Amino acid sequence: MVANPVSIGQWTCGIGQPLLFIAGPCVIESEVMILETAKYLAEVAEENSFQLVFKSSFDKANRTSISSFRGPGLKEGLRILDRVRQETGLPVTTDIHLPEQAEQAAEVCAILQIPAFLARQTDLIVAAAEAAKKHGGTVNVKKPQFVAPEDVIHAVRKCESSGMNNVLLTERGTTFGYGRLINDMQCIPIMQQMGCPVVFDATHSVQRPGGASTGGAREMIQPLARAAVACGCDGVFMEVHPNPDEAMSDGPNQLPLSQARQVFEQLSQLRETVLGFDR
Repeated sequence: MVANPVSIGQWTCGIGQPLLFIAGPCVIESEVMILETAKYLAEVAEENSFQLVFKSSFDKANRTSISSFRGPGLKEGLRILDRVRQETGLPVTTDIHLPEQAEQAAEVCAILQIPAFLARQTDLIVAAAEAAKKHGGTVNVKKPQFVAPEDVIHAVRKCESSGMNNVLLTERGTTFGYGRLINDMQCIPIMQQMGCPVVFDATHSVQRPGGASTGGAREMIQPLARAAVACGCDGVFMEVHPNPDEAMSDGPNQLPLSQARQVFEQLSQLRETVLGFDR
């Protein structure tokens, strides 16, 4: 049976717990930028007692164009994330795309993230579950844009089959025609009925897929995040960047780093209000 709450490093996510934030730049663009961003987020988290996991990708393997920037790769990316972990004290997470990446990533990352497009890949989920269990970590499965929330139970069962009980599920929008995602907030309580804490991805939810590069509606990040927290999500995933307009991946749907503190404060207050209804 899956655990709820789930322990992630020094944090606890789930029933009755403060909001968990998973935040950081979409992709590792440079070691300097990643460290500066992580240190700022760690400072914000410490000053405000926020639960925060730092996220960035070593490889954006699902880019639309063959010429798009993908990142530094597995070895170098994990080295940078390990430095973030050691210098800030924050747990870290990244997404993996191949089963053979799971073991190395689990040695560094408290959470192994399964991308939405790959969340039906049995070998990938099983490898992530086995590696995360071995290293005391967690698996975060992002609900595919093309899958009903009820059907994410099959990914949960794949994790459980490997003895992995620390599972997060993430809502990140549903395909609605071409080039559009919508959020059905019913997904949050439906997936919580599976026993797992549920995270809301506030930045990928505002993507506008299509064309040579993905667009986005950055101004919708905060309204959707507030709605999700009001609906009871246990965590918020949010890609943040020092200068989103110059980001090398997903710039149109990343939150400016300068706004992170205010947004985290607002969502944390809302979480307290929601928890008050359940007491």
